[in-house]
Amino acid sequence: MTRPHLRLLSAASNEEEHPLIDDIVTGPSAQQVAAAIARGIVPDERLFDRFLTYEHRIVSCLHWTPLAVALRAGEWLNQHDVKTVVDIGSGAGKFCVVAALATECNFIGVEQRSRLIGAARNLAEVFGVEHRVQFKHGTLSDGVVPKADAYYLYNPFGENLFGSEDRLDEEVELGKERYQRDIALTEALLQQAPVGTYLIKYNGFGGLVPTSYDVVHTDFCLPNLLRMWQKARPSESAGAG
Repeated sequence: MTRPHLRLLSAASNEEEHPLIDDIVTGPSAQQVAAAIARGIVPDERLFDRFLTYEHRIVSCLHWTPLAVALRAGEWLNQHDVKTVVDIGSGAGKFCVVAALATECNFIGVEQRSRLIGAARNLAEVFGVEHRVQFKHGTLSDGVVPKADAYYLYNPFGENLFGSEDRLDEEVELGKERYQRDIALTEALLQQAPVGTYLIKYNGFGGLVPTSYDVVHTDFCLPNLLRMWQKARPSESAGAG
């Protein structure tokens, strides 16, 4: 079903004139955008991204979860009465904040870049969800990923395979070795998770979902495949992604 979209309210937002929205354009407040999301309306991406810093706004389409994806994931989380969600590789916090606006869940974002942690915390405050959204600095190797009812993965390790022009920076370890290590750690996390745990995956993570997980939802209508699994039995081996 097609969802209604809010429209930009300023002629200054013309995409041909301002393809990167260099300045914050006149439009709905954060509270108005939040209220729309809470009602299940998917705003224009630019309306939300206006509240990111310029540095993080211009990479949103490549690195951060689209609003429609976060809202659909939120629908599923509500449907299954999920209480706690961990976003592995939470970046500037877009998924956690938007999904928090659409649900009553508590979210924890795990992110390796400290400057993104600061930006994500600020975004949560701007949208008034800081009481249900927190961010932890670290990597899978640090053992900072807490237990949760559900885990969210939006290709969190893909940056390791990007060329330098598409990477956020070179301040953290990146490369094929890191890519393979993080995939193995994620597969182990899913193997060890208790029966009943949910996994939501958008555009893959490079690894295999254990055969102990069953698909409960799939959305083919988004820009990339969004799918939700639930762990139905104790793990034995890895299965199809």
